[in-house]
Amino acid sequence: MRLSIRTFAVSALMLGLVACTSTTQQGATGIKRQQLLLLSAAEVDALALESYQGELKKARDKKSLNTDRANLERIRVIADRLIPHVAVFRQDALSWGWEVNLETRDELNAYCAPGGKIMFFTGIITKLKLTDDEIAAIMGHEIAHALREHGRERMSQAYAQNAGLGIITAGLGLGSGSAQMLQMAAQVGLSLPHSRGQETESDIIGLELMARAGFNPNAAVTLWQKMASATGGGGSFLSTHPSSGQRINELNARIPTVMPLYEQAQRNRPPVRRIVPRT
Repeated sequence: MRLSIRTFAVSALMLGLVACTSTTQQGATGIKRQQLLLLSAAEVDALALESYQGELKKARDKKSLNTDRANLERIRVIADRLIPHVAVFRQDALSWGWEVNLETRDELNAYCAPGGKIMFFTGIITKLKLTDDEIAAIMGHEIAHALREHGRERMSQAYAQNAGLGIITAGLGLGSGSAQMLQMAAQVGLSLPHSRGQETESDIIGLELMARAGFNPNAAVTLWQKMASATGGGGSFLSTHPSSGQRINELNARIPTVMPLYEQAQRNRPPVRRIVPRT
């Protein structure tokens, strides 16, 4: 029996209603947007972990993984300060299998895969001459993407589009495969740049994370100023994380909200507990 357009529309609406939620608590900065999450976190984490481990293997084969021991320890210490504060946004993230690695590579890039797998490229540290506070701004931003499960959200959006096509083709007797739709969603969701809205969320949450960890929030502004003026070399981070006056203005507008958290952290900074495994 063929499905009518109305049946498809009602099905899509009901699917959206049951799948809309928010992955994080608001924190001091108040991020509370509802997200479309059709795929389970376990499915997405498994796909992302497979991709991440593939990247680690390629780096090991090139003998470019964790060869800069000084900067590796530097980013791991920064991660140890940031990670305890993820509980403000989601308590379960404390138990993620956090990992921090550094690939010797000229690209201006860094990311945090779902589940807390952080990768920095040496180029972004050395070419931009980043301070610890600026590294914390990048890391907080990338951790925020993982906390908000932006990759899962993009995959869900792609899956919903494919599922909609699947409902239509099933009604026409053409058939569909959920495994194939999941694969297509993964290809789209894990490869496309974050949306402007997702970028803004990560900027804001990252700003709060770094402030709570005792890193100066003003470094987020100097970071993006450096990004905006960077030239030459690989531009992956710049191409997927567009820097603009609007972004810097938004950060400047939010800094007064998180500055008391930074000042409190400076007054009451506890000893740093090692969280990220050393290898």
